[in-house]
Amino acid sequence: MRMRRSIIALAGTAALATLCGCTVQTPDTQDGRARPPVHVDVTRTPPAPSPSSTSPDDKPSATPTPATPSPAPAVLWKRGDTGRDVRELQARLRQVAWLFEGPTGLYGPATEDAVKGFQTKRGLPRTGKTDTVTWQRLERMTHEPGQWELYLMGGQPAAAPDSRCLTGRVLCIDKTSRTLRWMIDGRTVSTVSVRFGSQYTPTREGVFRVYWKSRNHVSTLYHTPMPYAMFFSGGQAVHYSADFAARGYAGASHGCVNVRDEGAISALFAQVRNGDKVVVSW
Repeated sequence: MRMRRSIIALAGTAALATLCGCTVQTPDTQDGRARPPVHVDVTRTPPAPSPSSTSPDDKPSATPTPATPSPAPAVLWKRGDTGRDVRELQARLRQVAWLFEGPTGLYGPATEDAVKGFQTKRGLPRTGKTDTVTWQRLERMTHEPGQWELYLMGGQPAAAPDSRCLTGRVLCIDKTSRTLRWMIDGRTVSTVSVRFGSQYTPTREGVFRVYWKSRNHVSTLYHTPMPYAMFFSGGQAVHYSADFAARGYAGASHGCVNVRDEGAISALFAQVRNGDKVVVSW
């Protein structure tokens, strides 16, 4: 019985030795020979690193390259520019009710303000300069302006004079270019923009003579002022028109030849005489 307890005790000692990781000396065996010491190794092999784990030697990932900002759109026209393209820009701005004057062909303060308003309304940078993005947006919203939208307030170049205008003193009026040349012996003294009657009250064509001048005339038919009137065919006359000065070719006369430049018609009225020739042609 005692021997069995000794064996159990030894077995427990060996188990404890194993758990503690130490070296123990077992007692001699029954035959009197000593057994070699028992070595218990409890060292554990560390687990292999997982693929997702990093080591101090790992290189940091590359920093992402920031996106390159898009270049600013090219500027087509800006304040101070002139020309036919500026005139078209102004005509299109009039179509969408951002500009109420002109077109004049000069990119002035009013045009700059109109472009700023258009840009702000559509969430574009409010620069007042017409860049490619602003122009493309405006083009999509408007139609290509016609000749008299581009020259709503006049200023278009005069056509070559009719052959009947090349001699004598002549008010040479061209319906195609909407201009009046004051000519003496084939020389152009001055040129003004003019407006004519509508399709229901057309301005008559042909060769006429100035038969009456009336400085402060008022129409007895329409009760409207007709300053600097120079009558050449019945009730039709060349005269100043405040409506033409305000609305341009958006309106029409009742058959008369309207002039919008009051200074120019005043000077013309002083030079023209009764009996001078009037030529109205296409």
